Amino acid sequence: MAATTATQPTASPRKSRLGPALLPYLLSLPALLVCIGIIIPFFTAVWYSLQRYNLNLPYLRGFVWFQQYIDLFSDPSFWHTVQVSLLYTALTVILELLLGLGIALLLRRPSTLHNIMSIALLLPLMVAPAIASLMWKLMTHPDFGILSWLIQQVGITNFRWAAAPSSALFTVLLVDIWVYTPFMMILLLAGLRGLPKQPFEAAELDGVPASFVFFRITLPMLTPYIITAALFRMLDSIQQFDIIYAMTQGGPGDTLMVFQVMAYLDFFQNFNVGRSAAVLMVLWAIAYLLSNVFIKHWLRLRERARGAA
Repeated sequence: MAATTATQPTASPRKSRLGPALLPYLLSLPALLVCIGIIIPFFTAVWYSLQRYNLNLPYLRGFVWFQQYIDLFSDPSFWHTVQVSLLYTALTVILELLLGLGIALLLRRPSTLHNIMSIALLLPLMVAPAIASLMWKLMTHPDFGILSWLIQQVGITNFRWAAAPSSALFTVLLVDIWVYTPFMMILLLAGLRGLPKQPFEAAELDGVPASFVFFRITLPMLTPYIITAALFRMLDSIQQFDIIYAMTQGGPGDTLMVFQVMAYLDFFQNFNVGRSAAVLMVLWAIAYLLSNVFIKHWLRLRERARGAA
């Protein structure tokens, strides 16, 4: 028995140390691949934005360095795009945040009915934005659209929805709110249900008014969740393309000419690759600055909460 034990092979110390040493690199490999997949297109866009690159005039291709950006910043249509994009982003984030918070407060207490309603309210989020836009385009059609028929019953006639500059933004906002409010709702609902119950139980025992509980207890504790939801929605909204392009293609005229639509038209209609890449790089810079503001505010709140604790 002793001889059998003595002849059993023992694991090499070098091999036993090699496995744990390689494990961190193996675990970080997917993240490295994702970073490579992001960095290559990013620097390709930077490379193109520094060139005069028009597919109609390939023989004129060459580096102009920052001339594309100078031309953009001196173009009034570009500043109109900046204004429309920021306005659209601000309106969608604020309206969807308020609606999502209101719905989350109504569904805050877990119950069978509330769970069923929360699942039903998530259905618009499962529809592709382009498909949702086509659905709304049919519903707002002046001849057979159900929404056009409904507003005619209350005396509003010849309402042109997305076909008129005065109502195009309103119509696209309706579609965006319908699609993405459930996203805000589910994040804030998760935050509300994850808050500690002791402060609310103590306030209920003391007979504290509901308004005081909301503004002094619920809202401060929910602020990190609100900032997180607003950050995700802001990053998506400022890059909006599918809803606006499917509904109006940036029109009527340039009423809804946002960054992504402008870059798309520059590339696929005007074949101006350099200008399209420059527009996207400006969009990246704005999104980066806005996200930094959100993240710094979130970190400040977290440090304040730690200090209070």
